[in-house]
Amino acid sequence: MIRNLLLISSFLLFTIQTNSQTIEFIKSSPQSYIWGEAKSDLLEEADNEALSQIINQISTYVTSDVNYKKQASQIKNKEIIAEDFNSVVKTYSMASLNNTHRIVISDEPEAHVFRYIKRSEIKKVFQQRKNKIKQFYQNAVQAEKDYKIADALRYYYWSALLLKTIPNSGNFSIETDLGEKKFLIAYLPLLINDIFDNLDIKLKKINKKTNREDIILSILYKNKPVTNAEFSFFTGSDWSNKISAKDGLALIELLGAECDKTSIKIKWEYIFKGEARIDRELEEVMKVVRRVPFKKAYHIINLELDSETTQLSKASVDQITETNSSLDIKAKSNISYVDNTKAYLENLVKVFDNINDKNNVAINEIFTEQGLDSYKKLIKYGNAQIIDTSNLKFFRYDDEVIARSINMSFKFKNNDKTFVENVNFSFNADNKIDDISFGLSNIALENINKRKKWAEKDRLLLIRFLETYKTAYALKRIDYLDQIFADDAIIITGRVVKKTKHNDNNYIDNEVIKYNRQTKEQFIKNLKYSFNSKEYINLKFEESKIRKSGLKGDVYGINIKQNYYSNNYGDVGYLFLMVDLNNKKQPIIHVRTWQPNSNLNEQIYNLSDF
Repeated sequence: MIRNLLLISSFLLFTIQTNSQTIEFIKSSPQSYIWGEAKSDLLEEADNEALSQIINQISTYVTSDVNYKKQASQIKNKEIIAEDFNSVVKTYSMASLNNTHRIVISDEPEAHVFRYIKRSEIKKVFQQRKNKIKQFYQNAVQAEKDYKIADALRYYYWSALLLKTIPNSGNFSIETDLGEKKFLIAYLPLLINDIFDNLDIKLKKINKKTNREDIILSILYKNKPVTNAEFSFFTGSDWSNKISAKDGLALIELLGAECDKTSIKIKWEYIFKGEARIDRELEEVMKVVRRVPFKKAYHIINLELDSETTQLSKASVDQITETNSSLDIKAKSNISYVDNTKAYLENLVKVFDNINDKNNVAINEIFTEQGLDSYKKLIKYGNAQIIDTSNLKFFRYDDEVIARSINMSFKFKNNDKTFVENVNFSFNADNKIDDISFGLSNIALENINKRKKWAEKDRLLLIRFLETYKTAYALKRIDYLDQIFADDAIIITGRVVKKTKHNDNNYIDNEVIKYNRQTKEQFIKNLKYSFNSKEYINLKFEESKIRKSGLKGDVYGINIKQNYYSNNYGDVGYLFLMVDLNNKKQPIIHVRTWQPNSNLNEQIYNLSDF
């Protein structure tokens, strides 16, 4: 025992001596290090004060750069208020702090903390931000190609915002897909304005009701329906909450005196301040850099009816038409078109009137118990409205009839956005609604439907599973998610962190992904807590890579890009699911992984890993 105590004492003495030597060396090397030191009765307070001292020194260090001073003098009267310039510099410090080292000299209640960073690391921060600008630009270019206009505007604008904070921004260039060299300081505003020039918003329908009008809009980009876009409209006294368009459709709700309007002024969203919360560095920049106004972001919509505009007051079977399914239905398939849809349409019309008119007509008898539970959750999800049924499709799949692609909007009391979703209703053999789901985006559907080597039943099976999974999150169906995860499911989540040790690689390569494995019990418990803390959850799936196991029948490995939105959190990443669909009524998830949307050379999990 005495020998062990002596060993421990010797180790502690050695550690203290080593730390003291390190601290003294750093303090005597101001040309190589920046440091901060603080004391407090609380360790956290001492640490924050030491970090604050480093921030102030980094600010002084960066602003002393000749080129940075020159840039500051050029822009301070135009784009950045002079007294805020130091704040702009400090946004670099937020990134730099990930590379500081900490030595706890003594712990609470007499906490004493020493923090330090190498001066050579500070310059790497500039490169990190340049890399982020390039990544945002590339994200925007791809989003524009996919008609994801909300994403394209967001990333172009964020690139332009970050560009204001780097030295010699006028010389920062990229190479376009055509091999042209473009200086971003002039090119980014041109790209943003070009998107505004090619956006077209038209009046499609007006649903007139007592003291209310639902204005249904068609939104095109270069004459094709947008995958997504966001805007707000001027009510006469203020700007409305953000309205999200999906697959070329959006809804504006006018109330009371607003119904007398003959035109509406809208403003395309391009700043996306709320979404910037997922990037701490960007959020800090957004706080101190002045917003850039774009006059072309504004548009006037004429509300006068014309020959191409439909005015509806109440749904009816005669007003609803169905379109052909995009699935490749073959003669010997267990999928078929529905010849007589009248009975299903009559029930859907009752649902539509119940939703739009908020009436109390008893419609319970047209649902099964499960279907009614899903319907009640759907109504609670937001202020639901039917906005378009022109893409309605009916087809039979085994003993079910599925009505697909009914466009609905959802607006939340405490949220600043309105969402549009394609909603599907499934009928059982007794013509009762047995299930409700949110449809996949057109991009995700096309990604699955283009796999012509697969039987259409397999494609539909995958589509229905992903739509049900997405809907379970939206409607917070924790019971369903608990049911479909295997008890021994492998559940892994990843997050981007910074290396604490430096090397000679580019600064961006200091990022790594750390993984956390959870049991099913832990995952469901965390999910339940997350559901309870959020007003709404909205998942959007995009491009996918799907492989079918060659050994286990209908077992699939699904890699899909997931956009997660909620009122207090949002992220983009890659979801992998290994799911057994041999029993289509009871899917079983054996593996679920999530990895951040990153430009790291990190392998995305796939079927071969399991």
